[in-house]
Amino acid sequence: MAGARLLLDTHVFLWWRADSRQLKTATRGAIASADLVFVSAATAWEAGIKVALGRLRIPEAIAVGMADSGFEELPITVAHAEAAAALPPLHTDPFDRMLVAQARLEHLTLVTHDERLRGYAVDLLWA
Repeated sequence: MAGARLLLDTHVFLWWRADSRQLKTATRGAIASADLVFVSAATAWEAGIKVALGRLRIPEAIAVGMADSGFEELPITVAHAEAAAALPPLHTDPFDRMLVAQARLEHLTLVTHDERLRGYAVDLLWA
């Protein structure tokens, strides 16, 4: 996807780092060829919470995986938070809602496997 600007959902980022077969070959190619790939601060936050609760194990810090992959950090701004809060209640996960808001405001394509995001007015690439 030359010219693409992507935002990875948390599971997509983790699949990328693990070289998981769950990530479609075409999607892996799109990520590899994108002009810019972002990982949200929401991903580090979500993963950190799941690690602390014992629901997720990751081999490295999110920041290390981002740097090793050449991905860019996408901070959370007040505008992102307000946009996430204003979204219709199609999805209740606050991290996914934040990713939708960030993708919309920053004109990014959200790479996800979460079908519940289909109802939002955001560009999606299916993982």
